[in-house]
Amino acid sequence: MKAVWRRVCAFAAAPLVMTSAVACGGGTSDEGAGGTTTLRVIVNITPNLTEKYWNDLFARYERTHPEVKVDLELTGTISANAKLTQDLAAGDPPDVAQQITPTTETESLFADLSDQPWTAKTPLADEYALGGKRYVVGVGEQIQSLVFYNKQAFTKAGVDAGSIRTLDQFTAAMGKLKKAGYEPLQTAGQWVTGSQFSMMADAGVLTAEPKWTAQRIAGKNSFADSGYVDYFAQYKKWIDAGYLKKSALGLTYADGQTAFLKGKSAMYIMGSYFVPAADAAKKSDEIGVFSMPTDGAYPSGQFGNISNPYVVIDKSRHKAEATDLVKWAVTDPEAIKSQLAADGNLRAGFSYKMSSLGTSVQKVLDKTPSVIVKSGANQPIAGFSDELNKQVQSLYTGTSPEDAAGGLDKWWNSQR
Repeated sequence: MKAVWRRVCAFAAAPLVMTSAVACGGGTSDEGAGGTTTLRVIVNITPNLTEKYWNDLFARYERTHPEVKVDLELTGTISANAKLTQDLAAGDPPDVAQQITPTTETESLFADLSDQPWTAKTPLADEYALGGKRYVVGVGEQIQSLVFYNKQAFTKAGVDAGSIRTLDQFTAAMGKLKKAGYEPLQTAGQWVTGSQFSMMADAGVLTAEPKWTAQRIAGKNSFADSGYVDYFAQYKKWIDAGYLKKSALGLTYADGQTAFLKGKSAMYIMGSYFVPAADAAKKSDEIGVFSMPTDGAYPSGQFGNISNPYVVIDKSRHKAEATDLVKWAVTDPEAIKSQLAADGNLRAGFSYKMSSLGTSVQKVLDKTPSVIVKSGANQPIAGFSDELNKQVQSLYTGTSPEDAAGGLDKWWNSQR
C-alpha cells in the first residue's frame, strides 16, 4: 500500500467568528513533486474509525488516482468543527472535512454541490439541504435511539427486554439490575452525556412533534414548557437512585464503551455505530438491543442522522479534485460498503455481512415508524449540542430539571 504522510495541526483552539474565516486562505498552489495534488482531509477519529482505517480507505482512491495524495488531518480529542476552525483561523484552509453538518450560519464556508447530479442519490440528501442547496453528502444513515443490553445481566436480574416499552418499565428494570449487582446504565463524560440524553428525549418529543426544533427557532415553544423538562426530570431520578454513576463523567467515550463491553454495566444507550465495537470485541452474541422506551408511542421514531458526511471547503485550493474525492467516497460501491461496515451504518441497496447484533439493529430500523433528522429547517442553532451536554452534566452536581431546561432556553435566546 502506498505510504501516506499524515499531518496533525497543533494550533491552540482559537476564539474565531466563523464568518470572518471565509476571507482566510490564498490562491496559492499546493502541489508536490511531479504535479501531485495534495488534498488535506479532516477526518473524525473514533474507536471504530481509526487513523489506520482512514489511511486504508483513501489508499484505495490513491491507487486509481496516482496524481492525488490524501493528507489526513486528525481530530483526536476535538471535534471536526473545531479542527476546521483552527485551520481557517490560521489562513490555511483544508480541502475536505468529514463529520461536519453545515448550518445556515456556516453554509458560506462550504462548496455548493447542488450542480453535481450524483448528490441527489446520496442518503438524506433532501433532508440536509439548506435553502434547496446541497452542501453535505453522506455515505449512509445511523439510528441512535437504541438501548444495548447485556443478555446475561438481564437473565440474572429476571428482566425481559421485550417487555420494556415505557420509561417506568425502563426504570423498574434498572432497579432489578442494580439489585442483581450491575451498574444499570452506562454513561461517560465528554460528549456522551448530552448525546445519550438526545437519543432518549428526542425519540419521545420529536416523534410527537417532528417540527419541534423549527418551532423553537421561531420562538413558538421552549424547553422548559415541553416534554424535554419531563425527560430531564426522569434522568435526574436515575442519578439520584444511583442508576447512573456520578463518577462516570470522568470517563472518556472509549472508556464507557469498554466498561459496557466488559460486562460492568447492564445497559448502554448508543447509536448503531456501537455494533462494530461489539463485533471487534467478539461480544455481539452476548448483547441484545431494543428501541428506546418513551412516554409516548412505541416504537418511537429513531433519532438518526446522515453517516460519514463530507463537505468540500469553499476556500479549497483544489476544489475540483476535492469534489471528485468526495464523490468517490459516497458513490463507489466498495468505498460505501467499507464505511458502512466500519461504523455499523445502513444504506438502502447496500448490504454487508452483519453479526447477530447488527441484524438485530436492522430489525429495529425495519419496525421504526420514522427516522428523526435534526437538519435543514430543524437544525438547532450552532453550539446547541455543547450547551445541552453542559446542562445534562449539571444534573449530576445538583441542578434541578427545571433549571436545566430553563438554562437551555436562556442560552438559546442569547444566541439569537
